[in-house]
Amino acid sequence: MLRTLAIVLVILWLLGLVSTYTMGGFIHILLVVAVVMVLVEFISSRKRG
Repeated sequence: MLRTLAIVLVILWLLGLVSTYTMGGFIHILLVVAVVMVLVEFISSRKRG
């Protein structure tokens, strides 16, 4: 579930990056949140397996 949410956030970030309408720092916050979620999932999967 985290992976899906991270992918959605990255797609939204890319759409905001290439569009002429940007919402200020919100687009970059989406990227940071997506990267953090991917890292959390990666770290938690290493502990399990």
